[in-house]
Amino acid sequence: MKNAIIIYLIQFVFSFSVLAGQQDTLVIEGHFYLDGKPVIIKITNGRFAEIQHKEAETGIPKVFIAPGLIDIQINGYMGVDFAGQDLTLNGIRKATRELWKEGVTTFFPTLISNDHDALKKNFTILAQALDDPEIGTSIPGFHLEGPYISPVKGFRGAHLEKYIRRPDWQEFLEYQNAAKKGIKLITVAPEVAGAIPFIRQCVENGVVVSLGHHNGSAENIKKAIDAGASMSTHLGNGCANMINRHHNPLWPQLADDRLTPSIIADGYHLTKEEIQSFCKVKGPDNIILVSDALDLAGLPPGEYIRGERKVLLTPNVVKFPAENVLAGAATPISKCVGNMMRFTKCSLKDAIQMASTNPAKLLGLNELGEISHGKRADLILFTIEEGNMVIQKTIVAGKVVYSKD
Repeated sequence: MKNAIIIYLIQFVFSFSVLAGQQDTLVIEGHFYLDGKPVIIKITNGRFAEIQHKEAETGIPKVFIAPGLIDIQINGYMGVDFAGQDLTLNGIRKATRELWKEGVTTFFPTLISNDHDALKKNFTILAQALDDPEIGTSIPGFHLEGPYISPVKGFRGAHLEKYIRRPDWQEFLEYQNAAKKGIKLITVAPEVAGAIPFIRQCVENGVVVSLGHHNGSAENIKKAIDAGASMSTHLGNGCANMINRHHNPLWPQLADDRLTPSIIADGYHLTKEEIQSFCKVKGPDNIILVSDALDLAGLPPGEYIRGERKVLLTPNVVKFPAENVLAGAATPISKCVGNMMRFTKCSLKDAIQMASTNPAKLLGLNELGEISHGKRADLILFTIEEGNMVIQKTIVAGKVVYSKD
């Protein structure tokens, strides 16, 4: 009986109306993520046409409406490895459909440090997705995490040392050309030789630079920020297990308001207290949630061979035992949203801002990250059950791409 009632409520609130004479028009009812109050949203031709707030809650179940989640660091999902030797366009389509089920309407496939030819090959394949009629709307660009990072054990994380090298602008242009200029974000270590002029060239050419997998000094970090770096990649990770309590990469990045850190709030990459502290220092308007999920996310726990690495998938996180480091996350970004509210006691508004509005703003995705008149209608409808988001429907550019019922 209880399940029947839930199904009825879901069907009720998610009933979409095609208005007379107006094809491509959807009307959605639910509770607005900004204030929890009832709202009616009209979408016309893939864009938000009208947002009407209601006084009474009669007939509107407690289902929330928010902009779609944006994950700017994801290495793969449900068995599809974006860096894998067997990557195909069909594989990218599969991963995208699975991410829609988790409320991710936009994401940046991420490639880590690898052989030169392997990076070119996979960026060439990924570039096919940019204009794909089914999934292209969800993939505005890519994230290159490395290979221009620290080669030092601990700081390089699960990146293989033999593929780490100094920044090379001409080499990067080869990757960018293979990607059809789709590389929008790159992670760089500020202390390596040639990093500062490389950062400046990236920024001048419209690529957002994030500092990560590094042991940069306060001076290195300031020079990088002055050159245009604006992010910190998964702050608190990509860091050695033992660091100097005074002189380490964390404090300078936390201290400078010009840097927006991304964090992995899966409950395993960072402690609850670290997440609380980062949030208090930076505030919800200057933090970005990322999943850093591997292709193993959603698969059964066990040992897996990924490229040249043997990794261990636990029910909660992926480990790289050979280096005694974490290799990536095992859960999607929607899990991080619930954890942020649970760990920091922040509002749903703030958690969604960190998972949608902030990345859209920093990456120049001007039509995304908000529900406002004229913007592209990417949104999710969800319930909160035991502190976790449960996605009921996902809409991309006004089109329903996933429905739980």
